[in-house]
Amino acid sequence: MTDTRRVLLEVNEKIAYVSLNRPEKHNGLDKQMFVELVQTAKAIRKDRSIRCVILKGEGPSFCAGLDFSAVSKTPTMIPHFFAKLPWSKDNMFQRVAHIWRDLPVPVIAAIHGNCFGGGMQIILGSDYRIATPDANLSILEMKWGLIPDMSGMVTLSRLTRVDIAQELTMTGRFFSGVEGAEYGLISKVSPEPLEEAQALAKVICEKSPDAIAATKYLFKKTWKKDTRGALLWERLTQLRLLGRKNQRIAMANGLAKKGAEPKPFMDRTSFK
Repeated sequence: MTDTRRVLLEVNEKIAYVSLNRPEKHNGLDKQMFVELVQTAKAIRKDRSIRCVILKGEGPSFCAGLDFSAVSKTPTMIPHFFAKLPWSKDNMFQRVAHIWRDLPVPVIAAIHGNCFGGGMQIILGSDYRIATPDANLSILEMKWGLIPDMSGMVTLSRLTRVDIAQELTMTGRFFSGVEGAEYGLISKVSPEPLEEAQALAKVICEKSPDAIAATKYLFKKTWKKDTRGALLWERLTQLRLLGRKNQRIAMANGLAKKGAEPKPFMDRTSFK
């Protein structure tokens, strides 16, 4: 029986594997996939046993972007998803990508095949992006007479130079995983991005989940901030770690004799 879910979630050894599951359409984004991606991210946030997330795509591509043919069949989707509630910071189009940046655990995107438009903005919302050398990438919105509006302006400004971001956005041209690494948009190039992502996730899972969450929180708060503000956030964040259970476990493990079995960490505390 065919699995009709657009997004699959599997948790194995504290790593959440999130798979875009519309392979016959190169994981093009339709209404159902938008909803399920956000629901999946929310479920991960609630599960404090999860220590890392790997985003990947089933089939020949990571994600070919917005499926305009599917959207045309649900004309109410665009005004509904474009509207923003007064108390929220984003609309649904922005949330589907930015929600990964907001998670308290690291998110690693394993990229292969095509990654266009909305798919590109989703990976930019992750913490690490590992792509095959021949991955086919594009900020493709210009093709449709649009701009990237799924939080791309938040993430592009933190990853690359303004001239590169403008040129890629204005031309909508295709570029490889290798070029993406040169631009700062891809963290690492590998012929086996999923294996690389798993290796990185396992290392992260060995560390204090509270310190990992605090690190992601701290960089989000301080990146490109003025010196006084960055120093303040350092102090405030460190105060939330000092003396807590996982910090005491890390200290005990760090001071243990060589060869001693490390004590396991507790599930992460709330950090947002």
